Amino acid sequence: MWFRDVATLWGLAALVASSPLASVENVNRRQGTPTPTLEPCAQVSVILNPTGVPTDNPRPTEVPAEIAYQCLISIPLNVTSAKAILFELPLYLNWQSTLGALKDPPPEYVEKIQDPVDILAGLDAISALIDQEYISDEWSFGWALYKLLGAAHDGHLAYVLDVVGEVFSFTRPLPLVSVSEDGSKLPAVFAYTDILGLQFKNISYAPSAIVKIDDQDASAFLEDLSQQGSLQDRDALYNNLFYNLAQISLGTGGSGLGGFTGAGRGRYVPLNANTTLEFANGTKLTIVNTAKSYFNFQNVTSGADLRRKIVFDEDSDAKLRPEVIPPASAPPELNQAAAPPLGYPAPVVPGPQNLINGFYIDGPGYENVAVLQVPSFVSSSYAELAFQVTSQKFLQKAWSEGKTKLIIDLQANGGGTILQGYDLFKQLFPTLDPYGGSRFRYNLALDLIGQAFSGAVGQSPRDAGLKNITLRSIQSSYFDYHTDQTADGKPFDSWAQKVGPNTARKGKKISRVSLPTLTRADNYTSISRWNTTDIYIPYQAGINITDFSNQTRWKSEDIVLLTDGYCASTCSIFAELMTQQGHVRTIALGGRSNANRIQAVGGVKGANIYQWAFIQQYAAQAIYLNNTFQTSALKEYNSGKALGRSYGNGINVRDAVRSDDDSGIALQFKYEEADCRLYFTPEMTVSVTAIWKAAADALWSDPSKCVGNVGYYNPSNARRAAQGKTTTLSPARGQMRGAQALRQMKAFEDTFSLATNCKSEARDGFMPPC
Repeated sequence: MWFRDVATLWGLAALVASSPLASVENVNRRQGTPTPTLEPCAQVSVILNPTGVPTDNPRPTEVPAEIAYQCLISIPLNVTSAKAILFELPLYLNWQSTLGALKDPPPEYVEKIQDPVDILAGLDAISALIDQEYISDEWSFGWALYKLLGAAHDGHLAYVLDVVGEVFSFTRPLPLVSVSEDGSKLPAVFAYTDILGLQFKNISYAPSAIVKIDDQDASAFLEDLSQQGSLQDRDALYNNLFYNLAQISLGTGGSGLGGFTGAGRGRYVPLNANTTLEFANGTKLTIVNTAKSYFNFQNVTSGADLRRKIVFDEDSDAKLRPEVIPPASAPPELNQAAAPPLGYPAPVVPGPQNLINGFYIDGPGYENVAVLQVPSFVSSSYAELAFQVTSQKFLQKAWSEGKTKLIIDLQANGGGTILQGYDLFKQLFPTLDPYGGSRFRYNLALDLIGQAFSGAVGQSPRDAGLKNITLRSIQSSYFDYHTDQTADGKPFDSWAQKVGPNTARKGKKISRVSLPTLTRADNYTSISRWNTTDIYIPYQAGINITDFSNQTRWKSEDIVLLTDGYCASTCSIFAELMTQQGHVRTIALGGRSNANRIQAVGGVKGANIYQWAFIQQYAAQAIYLNNTFQTSALKEYNSGKALGRSYGNGINVRDAVRSDDDSGIALQFKYEEADCRLYFTPEMTVSVTAIWKAAADALWSDPSKCVGNVGYYNPSNARRAAQGKTTTLSPARGQMRGAQALRQMKAFEDTFSLATNCKSEARDGFMPPC
């Protein structure tokens, strides 16, 4: 078996069982090969355009998943292009803040979170596998790269080759949910349509749990599938497979119906022709898997034809632009309020496009509870001010109207503008100075860019760029050492002081004589912090950081952060500020079917993402500012092979580090349990109010409802949960009649969409859903 060679090439026996490359052969083996008269890509072309008449606007159409996969693996590999990509990737991967730490992470990370991965060695292995012709088609090459970087489980780190991301989106047509019957029994997996019918009393049978998927134990199948996701925590990954109201509330900015259906990054995962579900009551259901294409397949009769449309020709550097069909309609204005999300009540203070909303909870016993729903920290400059105004207005209103308890609902929050997280923290804790320490992994290109930027504009007044856009972009960047401040809140004296490099553990300075040898070492820049009073903050964040809290006076014990584990990037920064400095407690929802405590923050805990083109742009600017760098390492960024073939990419350039932590361990590698864990119940899949009530009850009324009790673990409750597992749910009694019931049912069915929007601005702290 060829994948045994991977262990030899990488020298990492631990990677064999979960090799990012082994899945290539596994997929080939399980799909089988159809024997039609037409080649697979020609079959796709016929399905997408059955009349054969050329059209300027072919519509996206679903094709059988197996044919789509066979089409992808029939695209012959352009070895020249593949080798060029492999040569360029380390230029950008050396900016990955966790690159060295991923090879040898802390023991607790390996025990509780993920396995180690040596990404640079993995690139060498892929190159060797191409030489040995084990990888001979474009898709297998792209999938190997995607899996390799995905093994880091860092939502900021990705490289999606065009053939993996642009051609097909694989999908299963049935969303799932994982629910506990009563909030105490262990949860089980159900078809969402069954739970929907149960809640709307539109069925008379008892929904039965799914116990097997494709003849495997359902939990084991789903846990394995969840590892294709970009989150790091295994319970958060598990949650992201399922239908979730918070993700739905974000529309195309969320991960849709869940990874099992192929939403978010799940759409890249190739599928068998069918998926068979077996239920606890002995019945079975087989669903047909499909792949949707937005690509123009006109005149495509083979994989070679398709390659000519999307990849470099071997004899030319020119690339034909992918013929992808644009969306049918433009997105709504982001600064406008939208209709309330499905499953949510009407907000008391609505925000822009459901990126933030303020709610009260109706019902006796909840009169003093306010809910600020924050499923995003905004990744578009158009909504920055509206987002801030919403939180200011709601917090002031809620406090003035007697709300003394505050739930901050962070479900589905993949991050956004970093300083929006700082601003919300300052609204709640105006007297605290947010720490937010971070560091870059030292590399020579970063140092040279900083030398060029700081050297060119270091003597200019900080307000000189207010009208000069070019100067402003340089002076507001990390690479002008005046931009931010030291770990103890003082200005940096020079770029040399800021860049270091320093050792990870004690911050010890390293001799700059040995800089070129540091390419793969665990050495970092000095810890820096945002200067929230800097003159350029409004240009970086789109807002001024709030100085006052609008007279809100909630105490730490009266605030709770509520997550489903999908809290990443800026959300993790906000959570760090709130828990470490604000001493606010956390509640985590869902998770795998056990009674263990789980993490509240399960996404990337890195502090900043750069798109690769952003790094390339910085390198070019540095050479322009200092022409002596024309022959330096920066010249290597001039090539565009990797960027030209990328459907999506990103690098986590900054580690987040905790104040007064001498361990040198980034937050990405720390495991920290929530104060309380709650299971999802059937009602919570259709009404977010049920979630808020359960959270309020657990924190302020009855802590015994937590699987992990607030402030301490509750073993008796854990034992009760372990003693009973949900297998069937009580059938609905009576029918919910009338037009209203039908409208509600139809409204939820209409949310079944796999569309996502991966757009991210260069300096965001945002984990794209795909």
